[in-house]
Amino acid sequence: MLRLLWAFLVRDFVEETSYRLSFLMSLFGVVFGAFTFYFLAQLIDERAITALAQYGTDYFSFVLIGLAFNGYFTVGLNSFSRGLRQAQNTGTLEAMIMTPVPLAGIVVGSAVWGYVYATLRIFVYLLLGAARGVRFGQANVWGGLVTLLLSVIAFASLGIMAAGIITVIKRGDPVTIILTQLAALVGGIYFPISVLPVWLQWVAKLLPITYALDAMRLALLKGAGWAELQTSLLMLAGFCLLLFPLSLFMFRLAVERARLEGTLTHY
Repeated sequence: MLRLLWAFLVRDFVEETSYRLSFLMSLFGVVFGAFTFYFLAQLIDERAITALAQYGTDYFSFVLIGLAFNGYFTVGLNSFSRGLRQAQNTGTLEAMIMTPVPLAGIVVGSAVWGYVYATLRIFVYLLLGAARGVRFGQANVWGGLVTLLLSVIAFASLGIMAAGIITVIKRGDPVTIILTQLAALVGGIYFPISVLPVWLQWVAKLLPITYALDAMRLALLKGAGWAELQTSLLMLAGFCLLLFPLSLFMFRLAVERARLEGTLTHY
């Protein structure tokens, strides 16, 4: 399995870096985005946003964590279905299926580069933040790593569901579209969810990214201990236990249906 994942990683890295200008502009986009919110933060009086007090930070530090770790949410939702879709469009899916590698391994392998690249973007965000005064000296690194692990599993589960839907319907991805829009509005990426109406706060509590960002901000910005992280981590673990086996089951059903209909490699 490690050799398989490495092969997919090398393939996608070579493909991505062969378009050097696009690759560099993508990284520059991280810089431009970070500085846009940095200057926007200069207009915001943190004292007027009492919800920031729980993280012991300013708005720029708050939104920087949201921008950085939203990358994992986006990758988790998009990479699996995009990898499957790309293989269908280029006509390589049928050839890969003929190999001894199971389809699940092909789909997972197609997402490896996305996670590596998202990690690179996160490091760029955090370095830019440190250069502009964001302090991580008291960060609970282990708490952040546990949060990251649980977040990746929860987000990937949603992405595997989306890949299963794409396998059947071919075009359109309702799971990704709906969850991406909901995360941007109520997931706590750009502002604390406490500023939302009560009914939208309840919607936010149904999304794993809400708990992921809460735990990550507490761990990295405030240096919160395990007791303070406990609620968000338990909720993330609950999402993992529920969504991961469910996503595998749904994906298996979708693949079997596509095989029976003879449409697995159609697009």
